[in-house]
Amino acid sequence: MSPNESRASRRAWLRALERTATIERDPVPLAMQLERLAERRPDAPALLMGSQTLSWQSLAERMRRYTRFALDGLESGATVALVMGNCPEYLCAWLGITRVGVTVALVNPQLEGEALRHSLETVRPQRILVDGAHFAAVAAVQPALRERAALWLAGPETAGAGAGLPADSEPPARSLDARLAELDAGALTAAEAPGIALDATALYIYTSGTTGLPKAARVSHYRVLQWSQWFAGLMDTRPEDRMYDCLPLYHSVGGVVATGATLLGGGSVVLRERFSASEFWSEVQRTRCTLFQYIGELCRYLVNAPAQPLETAHTLRLACGNGLRAEVWRRFQERFRIPQILEYYASTEGNVSLYNCEGEVGSIGRIPPFLAARSSIALVRFDMERGEPRRNADGFCEPCALDEPGEALGRIPEAGRVGRFEGYADEQASARKLLRDVFETGDRWYRTGDLMRRDARGFFYFVDRIGDTFRWKGENVSTAEVVGALAGCTGIREAVVYGVEVPGADGRAGMAALVVDADFDPQRLSHELAPHLPAYARPVFLRLLAGLATTGTFKPQTRELAQAGFDPRRIADPLFVHDARLGRYVPLDAARQAAILAGELRL
Repeated sequence: MSPNESRASRRAWLRALERTATIERDPVPLAMQLERLAERRPDAPALLMGSQTLSWQSLAERMRRYTRFALDGLESGATVALVMGNCPEYLCAWLGITRVGVTVALVNPQLEGEALRHSLETVRPQRILVDGAHFAAVAAVQPALRERAALWLAGPETAGAGAGLPADSEPPARSLDARLAELDAGALTAAEAPGIALDATALYIYTSGTTGLPKAARVSHYRVLQWSQWFAGLMDTRPEDRMYDCLPLYHSVGGVVATGATLLGGGSVVLRERFSASEFWSEVQRTRCTLFQYIGELCRYLVNAPAQPLETAHTLRLACGNGLRAEVWRRFQERFRIPQILEYYASTEGNVSLYNCEGEVGSIGRIPPFLAARSSIALVRFDMERGEPRRNADGFCEPCALDEPGEALGRIPEAGRVGRFEGYADEQASARKLLRDVFETGDRWYRTGDLMRRDARGFFYFVDRIGDTFRWKGENVSTAEVVGALAGCTGIREAVVYGVEVPGADGRAGMAALVVDADFDPQRLSHELAPHLPAYARPVFLRLLAGLATTGTFKPQTRELAQAGFDPRRIADPLFVHDARLGRYVPLDAARQAAILAGELRL
């Protein structure tokens, strides 16, 4: 790290500290702070999407209509569920409604059936705001809710919106647009805008649900402000900035970090309904964006995409996000000429966060020396067999040595807001994330569920999710490590690794689901992996896919892949198994599967 990089990173940390310090001095919700900014720059663009531009004044007016919509019949502490796709109206809704102490649940609009019913039931909303595209899914589960919520349909009336509803639920929904049009958009009176405590819950933001049903994490007004001000300081957001945000607005990264940090700097946010690798660079160039909020998979898609004329004709000064793997980092930054990458580690519900202000490739961040006293993170040795941190003879956890992987824990303070765990709507789910008596009797720590390591310079590196690490041949296999090795092999465009059960074998055998191109040769793959992975970590099975199914936040749906196993009778995709006698991958057909099950083919 050069002296210039060191000075720049220190300035970023200090800006973040200065901005978050203002929260205690001016304890008002984000919506009120944005209203103040709107008074200073009413005609400047705030939100842009396609041909639609919402000025700062229009943003403030729209938020106030939603505030009055909430005041009409809802009390502080009530919950409104928001089930809509990405659009400027989405932000206006939750900002305006939370302004007066009503909580908004940001429900994944891609959910249907039991997952959707569970998400709504968990927070018990009094009202559900839903757009036409997702109305049918919500209407289908509404009768099953223990407490019937009123449906409000946003946008123009959609043909067939009421189809499938039982007769006793008529009318199926009220028009949200019509009601908002009746409400005043002028400044709120003192009676309409009572003060609300920053500790009150502003949002419910759900975990992705890649394993089991989604959990609704509580996010206080303080946490919304802390995220927004912190990243505004790290990114040094300014009025001339434009953030390209193609991430889901129901997620904390796309819906709060990218938007709140940019707007608090007086800038604009360019929204897109969903990510498109083919249209990304033309849109970034056309909208003159200076910032890009990523998750690692988006960067992988871009580096795997064919070259485009505009991929370096942009004005991006910084890309901020998480999950950018080392094998993608350099290719992404060098090919597209990105001046700065700000990688970080955090989670919606967690109290552990790390920031890589130095641009150290592959690292998720470090704790600078001048903040060491405030640090609440610890890495502890993990027992893979029992699936929990290891305890010594005295019953306490053991700190990891340098470069030794262990679970990351975050200390929960006895008092104060910094580092606290706000939990989930489900108290039992909250309790499962706590670990007590870690280093001393009575202490409490938050379990991240992530394995990390720390090097001698203090940089942290993500190793794997605990549930994603599996044992094979008596050894622990990191799926992240295997994916990293596969990424460097000829013809592999995308890879997901998981463990599958093999009858009669201990542990789980590694299986890789791959998206490949014409250069891929399964017979060559063993030789390419050998220098990078020990034998036990190399995938036993391969499954070739046309594309990888992902969640709304672009996480691979490994659960479904693992459940399908390696049965050629159930899987139409090409399958391969590593034949130890031949030293290469061979097609997996019914005969070879039978030999595996009979113990005749050694894995």
